[in-house]
Amino acid sequence: MPSVEECREAIDRVSGRIMEVDETDRRKHIVERSVSLVVKDLDTVFDMRLTGDGLQDVASRPASSPGGRAQVRIALESEDLIALAYDRLELTKAMFSGRVKIDASFGDLMRLRKLL
Repeated sequence: MPSVEECREAIDRVSGRIMEVDETDRRKHIVERSVSLVVKDLDTVFDMRLTGDGLQDVASRPASSPGGRAQVRIALESEDLIALAYDRLELTKAMFSGRVKIDASFGDLMRLRKLL
């Protein structure tokens, strides 16, 4: 099972991939959002902001610790987070199979799909 630090590195990798997208496309598809990423098997939540400059202000907390309600909420296992970050798992397939659960508006889902 991956560690909290390995999950943090995976988040950094996803942020880097977002930054590889042409700036014009990033600005077109990214609306700043608060994001919480629940890593179920580690009982850890990563809170962050999705911005035109990638994932910012990433902080972790125990899942039992209260946090604000994020606009985009994602729940998954640590191994799935790592697989998504390294392109070994496709987000759409992971969502439809129930491995990744995303709670967000329809518009946010469409924007995320175009980015990732």
